[in-house]
Amino acid sequence: EVQLQASGGGLVQPGGSLRLSCVASGYAFKNFAMSWLRQTQGKGLERVADIMNDDKTAYVGSAKGRFTISRDNGKSTLYLQMSDLQPEDTAVYYCGKGLTPWGQGTQVTVSS
Repeated sequence: EVQLQASGGGLVQPGGSLRLSCVASGYAFKNFAMSWLRQTQGKGLERVADIMNDDKTAYVGSAKGRFTISRDNGKSTLYLQMSDLQPEDTAVYYCGKGLTPWGQGTQVTVSS
C-alpha cells in the first residue's frame, strides 16, 4: 500500500521559513518523480514544485527562488525548504507521487 506522510507545517510569521518532509512507503520511491502541491481556501489544488528521479527540479510561480525541493532516496523522503514565506503561501501542502497528491497533507499558516 502506497503511503505518503507529510509533516513540518505550522504557523510562521511573514518572511519566515519552514521545511516540510514527506516519508514515502509501499513503492520504489527512487524510481518516481515526486512533487509538492498545495490547496488554499477558494482555490483548487496547485502544483508547487517537482523533482524527477534524476534530481532535476521544476518550480511553479511564486515558488521560484524561495522554495527548494529535494529528496533523499535512501530515506524515501521528500523535502520542501520554504523561505520568505508570505500570507499567500498559507495552504495545506501535499506531497505527490508523480503529480498525484497523497495523504492528509500538512497545514502551513503564514500570519503575523
